[in-house]
Amino acid sequence: MLKYLKLLRVEQWVKNFFVFLPLFFSGNVTNTGLLIKSLFAFVIFCLAASSVYIINDYSDIESDRKHPEKRKRPLASGSVSKKTAAAIFTACVAAVLMLIYFSSAYFHQNVLEFSSVIAFYFLMNIAYTFKLKHVAIIDVFIIASGFVLRVLAGGAITGILVSQWAILLTFVLALVLAIGKRRGELINAQVTGRTRKALDGYNVQFADIALSISCTLAIVCYLMFTLSPEVQQRFHPTIFYTVIFVVYAFLRYLQQTLVYNRTESPTKILYRDHYIQITLLLWLVVFLLQIYFK
Repeated sequence: MLKYLKLLRVEQWVKNFFVFLPLFFSGNVTNTGLLIKSLFAFVIFCLAASSVYIINDYSDIESDRKHPEKRKRPLASGSVSKKTAAAIFTACVAAVLMLIYFSSAYFHQNVLEFSSVIAFYFLMNIAYTFKLKHVAIIDVFIIASGFVLRVLAGGAITGILVSQWAILLTFVLALVLAIGKRRGELINAQVTGRTRKALDGYNVQFADIALSISCTLAIVCYLMFTLSPEVQQRFHPTIFYTVIFVVYAFLRYLQQTLVYNRTESPTKILYRDHYIQITLLLWLVVFLLQIYFK
């Protein structure tokens, strides 16, 4: 069972919680109808993302076998056969189509826009898997766009309008994660001597600069988000001070990456770093108080 969970990359499903952001920031988490719609969006995105991961692993079997870590992936290691992987991929796609059909039958509105987002996400990642992941800068832009599509999907299925600052903040935040991952791959390549085509347009110095710029942009976008008229009207003006948590979290991440040279992916840092976890928890508590107990 574990090998199939690894094939689906269940640990990456945490990214799909971005579909709940429109619901959370609009103060509608207690709205059962909208919560159910967001849950549908979450499940559909998990299945769609897993199907994309399977295609990616399938196309990279040979190169993954030469990688010190990726060779442990189910397809590269041979623990899951190509035939079985193809069957699981088909099941994931079929489940996505069935859930979208079910959603259209019961939710009626907003499903067409939501379906368009899912279709665009799938096609974009197919292009990424077979071509665009080898084009420097465009590759990280596509990864960041995937997070934006998650937020747009959550807004589409619930009918909640997503602000421009929220979209831009999501994009830049995801860009930080994508560039951080590329930097980790570059460090590993220096140690092992193995590299891949996707890294040809990068070096550590460029990744460090791009990472610093992206973190700065993310902080600025968050600051503008808290100062936007709709947010100031919806929350107490003191929401502005939550930027303290955001600044600390980014500085802590940069410290782990640039000072301690932690080469693991940003997702793993989030799972392991207690300081960032506590900061995010405090930020979440403050926002919950602002939204639901102001």
